[in-house]
Amino acid sequence: MNKQKVLEIGMIILGNFLVAVSVAFFILPNDILSGGVAGVAVALKPVLAFDSILLINILTITLFVLGWILLGKKFAYRTLLSTICYTVFVNGLNIVVGRLPASTFTMDAYIASIYSGILSGIGLGLAFKAHASTGGMDIPALILHKYAHLKESDAVMLIDGLTIFLGFSTYGLNAALIGILSVFSSGYAINRTVMLGSQTSKNVMIVSSKEEEIRKYILEEVERGATILEGYGAYTMDRHPVLMCAISNKEYPHLEKDIKQIDEKVFMIVTDAYSVHGEGFTNVSKVA
Repeated sequence: MNKQKVLEIGMIILGNFLVAVSVAFFILPNDILSGGVAGVAVALKPVLAFDSILLINILTITLFVLGWILLGKKFAYRTLLSTICYTVFVNGLNIVVGRLPASTFTMDAYIASIYSGILSGIGLGLAFKAHASTGGMDIPALILHKYAHLKESDAVMLIDGLTIFLGFSTYGLNAALIGILSVFSSGYAINRTVMLGSQTSKNVMIVSSKEEEIRKYILEEVERGATILEGYGAYTMDRHPVLMCAISNKEYPHLEKDIKQIDEKVFMIVTDAYSVHGEGFTNVSKVA
């Protein structure tokens, strides 16, 4: 087994443990409508006689079977590890909680909501980085990601939002609004975790009458590569070469200042880069 495989397995196990911690220590003791199978269990608690942990186990297994059917065997094999780990961790941590004073994990609902969202988001993000799932309600989210082409974090937020709407019908508006804090903090943490180890960058498009001087400056002073695109003014149809350059965020202020000194009338378009691969860059991604 290579190092990458071992790393991915470790990330899946750790991710499931963090999700289980958020469930056992924050969500269930405080009835947080967080989304996920735990959120569904909390939402249905007033209308069903099922124990919350039992309902979580039932939903986890049922959704695993659904993921096997719609996301394929390869996905299911990875999710099998998550399903086992998540179930073991949730049930084990629930036993720990049961042996401590009832007030140990009881806290203000908004605090429990935010921290449960952050922990579960980090856990889900780690699993997504390992190309796996923690099982449960993120399986429907990944189905939406596959068939509706939604971002993973957006799909998770949509499913969690529907879960919170279910909780609204059983707990009321106040609990639902508190649950939304968990959903948004989870979505934010997923994005940050998925981008872990990356750095942000800028894509700079430059149009200037002093294109040759700027090109030499980028290559020789900044020591970055650049691409020359063929451009024409839409009104005059005059030729205007466009320099395209990818640069790190910390380098950009100096680049802008120096280019404006070369040509004070320069036209620049600057955007955040979603991903940059190649010499001089690691995997560079935008953090929303």
